[in-house]
Amino acid sequence: MPGNALEIRLRPIAVDGVALHCLEAGPDDGTPVIVLHGFPECSYGWHRQLPALVAAGYRVIAPDQRGYNRSSKPRGATAYDLDALAADILGLADRLQLGRVRLVGHDWGASVAWWLATFHPERLDRIVVINAPHPAQWRAAMRDDPAQRRKSWYVHAFRLPWLPEAAMRAGNFRALARGLVDSSRPGTFDEAQLARYREAWAQPGALTAMLNWYRALLRRRMPDRLPRITVPVLMIWGVDDQFGERSVAQASIDQCDHGRVVYVDAATHWVHHEEPDRVNALLLEFLR
Repeated sequence: MPGNALEIRLRPIAVDGVALHCLEAGPDDGTPVIVLHGFPECSYGWHRQLPALVAAGYRVIAPDQRGYNRSSKPRGATAYDLDALAADILGLADRLQLGRVRLVGHDWGASVAWWLATFHPERLDRIVVINAPHPAQWRAAMRDDPAQRRKSWYVHAFRLPWLPEAAMRAGNFRALARGLVDSSRPGTFDEAQLARYREAWAQPGALTAMLNWYRALLRRRMPDRLPRITVPVLMIWGVDDQFGERSVAQASIDQCDHGRVVYVDAATHWVHHEEPDRVNALLLEFLR
């Protein structure tokens, strides 16, 4: 975890029958910020943001989302529908008596933040989304945009039963580790970091649960018309993202009444790892 001076508290928090294993840091009376990881990471993925947020006085809560690492892994793809994922975060905020919350999400964590901003705006103060379009925009682009469809080929491969899990488990999770390394700038993920993720991927049932997030998305019927997003939104987008088209990012921010996008040149899907100082400065400016 981050340097020795940063005190990390780890505990499971029960939310409507699901135990979310949470990492907490910062003062108990600090303004709360919930940070939501994406695929295939876990709460450890925020290790470059935690010191900056805590130094600024924030109370940071980083859950391993359902299905990941040591959090509960309900059976079946329907347990990973966006409504269930969003309910986890609302339940977490209720259990911790946080009131209106600030959310920061990357990848699938950003999808959850988008969903909450769309359907539960009264529960949010503001959100930061990093390299993830609104899930409805993403689904539409996978269907209608040839460029996004090419970038999202793996999503449809994930819908197959058992085969994706077997491929990911092979060779000490070689495919997952290579996916992180090959889609990021050289040196972004070293062996020590990959060892943290391998430990999380090795948890019983984790691979199937992680993949069920995608399977549930492909089964879900999206609303024909989305409400405007009234919560203030900051989008941070590494422009060399191998998984998302810039046009889909812009279409998502165009749905916001108070939205701003910052494109980071020469950064990838993993911009918060590659450009932590830039990302942290943007977070602190927007969250205050």
